[in-house]
Amino acid sequence: MALVLLAGVGVWADSRWTTDCHPALAGQVRVRLIAEECVGYSDHAAQVFNSEPGQERLRAVQRRIFAQNRAAEEVWRRSDHRRPYLTLVYLGTLTGNRTRPDEESYVSEREELEGLATAQYALLKESAAADGAALLHVVVANGGRQMRHAGPAVAMLEELAHDDPTVLGVVGLVESRASTASALRELNRVGLPVLAPTLSADRMSQNSSLYLQVSAPNADQARMIEVYARQVLRVTEAHVYYTTGERSSLTEDLYVGTLVDGLRQRFGTRLTRLDEWDVGRRLTSECGYQGVLVFAGRWSEFDGFLRALKECGGNPPRHLVGDDSVNRYMANPGLRVNAPGNLPVTYVSKAALATCAVLRAAQAAGDDARGSFLNWVGSADLLDPPRCRDGAGVPVGERVSLAYDAAMMMVRAVESLAARLRHADTSRRWDPHAVNPVGVHAEVLRQNAAAGYPGVAGVIRYAPDSGEPVAKRLALLRVARVPDVDAEPVEVFHCGAADGGPDPGCRPV
Repeated sequence: MALVLLAGVGVWADSRWTTDCHPALAGQVRVRLIAEECVGYSDHAAQVFNSEPGQERLRAVQRRIFAQNRAAEEVWRRSDHRRPYLTLVYLGTLTGNRTRPDEESYVSEREELEGLATAQYALLKESAAADGAALLHVVVANGGRQMRHAGPAVAMLEELAHDDPTVLGVVGLVESRASTASALRELNRVGLPVLAPTLSADRMSQNSSLYLQVSAPNADQARMIEVYARQVLRVTEAHVYYTTGERSSLTEDLYVGTLVDGLRQRFGTRLTRLDEWDVGRRLTSECGYQGVLVFAGRWSEFDGFLRALKECGGNPPRHLVGDDSVNRYMANPGLRVNAPGNLPVTYVSKAALATCAVLRAAQAAGDDARGSFLNWVGSADLLDPPRCRDGAGVPVGERVSLAYDAAMMMVRAVESLAARLRHADTSRRWDPHAVNPVGVHAEVLRQNAAAGYPGVAGVIRYAPDSGEPVAKRLALLRVARVPDVDAEPVEVFHCGAADGGPDPGCRPV
């Protein structure tokens, strides 16, 4: 191993490193090159994950977060360390996908990072005299394609949490896979709570007593699809096709596996076809199908699935319904442009309450939480591009509000604990050792026990013995023409609660 000296600074030159994955002398950065993927964590622009073409927006939001980290540190210093200060780690899949130069292949990860950036931004906008308002520092961590290198990443995070008492939790994990479940078990051993914006495989909470899921479980998604098919479409049978992504299987893919199981249980004998679909397989047998045709797979194969249905020409299947993974496809205009124009698609949304139109209506009705969120995401100095501006504007993105809700739920718990600590001494500085991750997790549940947390994407309520939300809002959105990327999807059905109160059940819009 050689050590090269440049301008008096030691720089490692070794086969373990690449130009975009190397040790840094600034910030909290620790990375390793594993199977050609840069695995580890960073809180500084000295290490930005993913240098592939087409991923400029993913890199841009990381730089925004890192700049806001520096701003939060400065505000904390100027507050004489009176404001509560916490670190959340975003752990996701930031490398590994094969992409075209014009293809954004990390939409979920980019949107979740945008949600964290929005939470940071909102807290930085608090008054300088607001000593009770927390400041958020974000560390970005990469677990590799399909979280295959989550083990080494979590080992690095364990050391980070040991050295930095402000580290109070992990947000992200992106996909429900066996490797994700393993990472949850390791994070539970380390004692770090996990707030998952989009994980929805059933029983994921069994892997960690410190797990909090923001989205409804797959059992609720399967129920919604079946009720919609029976009560609205009035169809008597269903065909279900599933995929699990490259180099995966139904056993390893917990999201697809539990969703398929849920659909099988809900439809029963009315499920007359259940098949795994492979790229290149023809679907002419589905042309003109009058029942509900369900795509219960990964977004990465949905493009090929639609292209296979293009053969149907003027006789497409009557009712195509996609799972929530399809959102990642629908957020990519470059992929949608070649989709069939005569095949409407209805798909599951976990954040239909955070679309531009719904947020504007909520703001007009005096909903402060959703109105403030709308203001933040539309700010000229935060997301690129700003969202929901000039009439229609760029959509918010399915996962932005979910990650924002996850972060702010944790922040409010820390603020509550800080208020109790300051009760006897209002001049007290914030001591990061005064709280710990397990205590903050317990405070989230304590605050949640009454009416639930008022999330932008729907109220979040937990049963006493589970990290899965109860009656969390889910919706079905419909697009008449998939290639028409400028037309906003129309909500046609939903289940679960928007705000506090009893579960209203499922109903058409």
